[in-house]
Amino acid sequence: MGHERPLTQIKYNPDGDMLMTVAKDNVANLWYAHNGERVGTYTGHLGALWTIDCNKTTTLVVTGSADNTARLWHAETGRELHVWEFKTAVKRVEFSHDDKYVLMVTEERMGYKGTIQVFAIDSSQPEQSNEPVVVITPSPSKATVAAWGYLDKYIVAGHDNGSLTLYDWMRETPVKTAAGHDGSITDMQMWRDGSYFITSSKDQTARLFETNTLDPLKMYKSNTNVNTATMTPTQELVILGGGQSASEVTTTSSRQGKFEARFYHKIFEDQVGTVKGHFGPINTLAVQPDGKGFASGGEDGYVRLHHFDPDYFKFKYDY
Repeated sequence: MGHERPLTQIKYNPDGDMLMTVAKDNVANLWYAHNGERVGTYTGHLGALWTIDCNKTTTLVVTGSADNTARLWHAETGRELHVWEFKTAVKRVEFSHDDKYVLMVTEERMGYKGTIQVFAIDSSQPEQSNEPVVVITPSPSKATVAAWGYLDKYIVAGHDNGSLTLYDWMRETPVKTAAGHDGSITDMQMWRDGSYFITSSKDQTARLFETNTLDPLKMYKSNTNVNTATMTPTQELVILGGGQSASEVTTTSSRQGKFEARFYHKIFEDQVGTVKGHFGPINTLAVQPDGKGFASGGEDGYVRLHHFDPDYFKFKYDY
C-alpha cells in the first residue's frame, strides 16, 4: 500500500498509533497503525527517501533523502518547516530521547567524507539552525547507521566495514570500537531504554550488543542477507528481515528468495517461526511499541501490517 518504489524505512511513533513510511519514490507517508488507513503525505523531497523519525509527542517529523537534504515537517498538517542542505545524501535521521537534537548520517560520495552531524531542534518555532552542534567524521569506514544511546550520552554508529563505534558526541571523540560484523551493517535498532541494541548485516547475521561497552551479547544466523532486525517488547523474540538481493531476485521464486520475516528467540538464538507475505526482500521492520503487532516494508513497494493473535502471547519456548 501507498508506495510505488522499494521501502527504505518504516517507524512507529512512540504512542504506537501512527506508522511512518519512506521509500525511493520521493514521498513520506503517515498511516493509522490499527487499520493501515493513510493519514497524509509529506511532499517536497526531490529524490529517494532513506529515513524518517518523529519526536516523542508526534508533533515534528524529520526525513532524510538522496536529494542531499533533510527536512523538518509539522506532523499533523504536513507543512514543511525547515530544510537542511548537505553535500551528499542523508541516510539516517533520529531524534534524541529528549527531542532536543537530531542526528543525521550523510553518505560518503564524490570526494566528500561521510559524517554524523547533530543539529539542535527548537520545537517552539519552525525556523531551525543550519549550523550543526557537532560534526563527527567516522574513519576509516563510513557510517551506514547510527542511533542515540542511553540518556543521549553516546551515539553508536555502525560502519560499512561491519565495525561499531561508540562516540562521546559532545566531544566528537570515539570512546570505543568493536569488530561487530563481517559485512556492512544494514540496520540498527535500540531497545527502548537504550541499554542494548540489535544490528543486521550483509554477513547474514543479526547481533545484539550492549550499548556502553559494545560487548556482543547474542547472534542470530540466517542463510541470506539480513537487511533489518528488530526486537519485540512482549515476548523474548527478535525479528529478522531480508532475502536475496534485488538484483538477483528475477532468478528465484518467492519461496527460494527467503523473503519471509523470521522470528528468533532472543536468548537462545533459535529460529522459532516465519511470516510470509512479501514478493521481494524485506528492507525494513518495526514493532509496535506495545508489542501487539509489527510492520514490514519490502522491495516490492508494499507495507504489510501484522497483528499478533492471542496464541502469540501464550507462546512458551521449550528449552
